[in-house]
Formats: sequence, structure tokens, C-alpha cells
Amino acid sequence: MAFQALRLKPARLLLAALLGVILSGCASQPPWPDSFNTTTLIDVPFHPQEQYQCGPASLAMMLNTQDVEATPDELVSKVYLPQRKGALQVEMVAAARQYGMLVYPLAPELDDVLEEVKAGNPVLILQNLRFGWWPQWHFAVVIGYDRQTKALILHTGMEENYRQPASAFMATWDRSERWARVILPPEQIPATAEPLTFLMAAHDLETTQQTAAAKSAYKAAAGVWPDQPAALLGLGNIAYQQGLWSEAENYYRAMTEKFPDINAGWNNLAEALAKQGKPKAVD
Repeated sequence: MAFQALRLKPARLLLAALLGVILSGCASQPPWPDSFNTTTLIDVPFHPQEQYQCGPASLAMMLNTQDVEATPDELVSKVYLPQRKGALQVEMVAAARQYGMLVYPLAPELDDVLEEVKAGNPVLILQNLRFGWWPQWHFAVVIGYDRQTKALILHTGMEENYRQPASAFMATWDRSERWARVILPPEQIPATAEPLTFLMAAHDLETTQQTAAAKSAYKAAAGVWPDQPAALLGLGNIAYQQGLWSEAENYYRAMTEKFPDINAGWNNLAEALAKQGKPKAVD
């Protein structure tokens, strides 16, 4: 038996070495964007993960950064799936919304991750640490970057401030289809935000009964993107659902004045007026 163990050990070592080379060498060093020419590090609380608990640990770090009190243990029941020995993206996003946070999906580009970090926003990312046909899914938090060494700085697993070469980061991130999210207070616009994507994130808050958070997000959007009718429509709809007919009327009326060609504004204004016993508006 001892002889067999001795014979098998080199084979195991060879396999481990081979896998290590393959996993770390799947991508060449990507070009580093010129606009990120310094070292940036965000102060993000660190929670080392328990076995299979990268989801709760990573989400706790994201929430704690926004002064939301949540521990990995508290989040286990919200995101951890014992049968899968891990968490799925949908549970992570839903749990963040339960705390009134807006979850914004980043474009699948390294520049967008770095831009958010540069603005002081940590980024929740999903990596596949192995292969597509043999995955090892892992959530981590990007908290910084180092231009000199071309590395991203992560809170990941048991490692605090772990520097991962951009080539290794991109290889593992590519295998998750470059899934990345920022989790922010709803009144805060992400650094890379596009209006329609942000408004969809606000709408997701509205449809998950996070009405106050959705209202804050719509107000922020209306201030930053005054050419977007969906913000006024969303604000009017929330007021209408709350029975605030006069407030709803004001938002719908503002929408018809700024965007007279959009029928939804006129239709909803008529409904708000009818609730108050007022005559129908004439377009």
C-alpha cells in the first residue's frame, strides 16, 4: 500500500501542476487602460468566508461599505443554497434590494470595473476559477487596482487585499460572462451609469416593494437625465399606487408638458384627475 501511494503521488502532483498552468495561463495580459495610471484602494470591511460561503461574505462587504449593518451569518439564509453549496446571482441581487440598495449591472468591460473603483465604489464580481465544463463559481469584491503591477485588488475567500494579475482576473471573469454589479444607495448614480440601465434598476426596486428606494432612484435619475420620461412616469406611478392623487397628477402633468408625444403620460394623468373628480386634461 505504501508503494502504491508513493507511485501515485507524482501523478497527482503533475495533474495539479498542469491544471495550475492551464488555469492561470488562459488569457494573455490585457492592455491596461491609460486613464487608470495610479494605485487606488477603497476602504472596504473584510469578512473571510466560511466554506462555500463566498456569497454571504462578499455581499456583507458590499453592504457594510454603504453603512448597512449585515453580517455573513445573517445573509446565509437569504442567499446560500445548501443543495448547490453556494449562492446564485439572483439571490445575491434580491438580498441587496431587501436592504433598500440599488443593484446596477456593469457593462462587461474592465474599464467599467476600474471606473467604479476609481469613483470609490467596490464591485461585486463572479468568477469561474476552473473551467466551463468543470466550474468553480466564486464571488469576490474588487476594491482597488495597481497600475504599476497591472493587478486588481480583491477581497476574496480568506485573502484580504489580494492582488490578482489582470490576466488571471480576466480569464476567470470571462468564464462568468463578466458578471459585475455595484450596490449603492438608490439616490447615488454609479460612475458608469447609463440612463436606461439605471432606470431599469430603479424599476426593479419598485416591483420588489422597495417603494421608498425606488422613489429616491427615480428622483436622482430625473435630476441627472432630465430628457428621460421614465423617471417622471415612475414617480407618478408610485404616488398613484400610494393614493397620492395630487402628487401623481403633478408628475404626470410635468411629463405631458416635457414629453407631449408619449401617450402614457396623458393616460395616467387622466386617471389621476379622475381619482380627484377633476375634468380630463386636453392634449
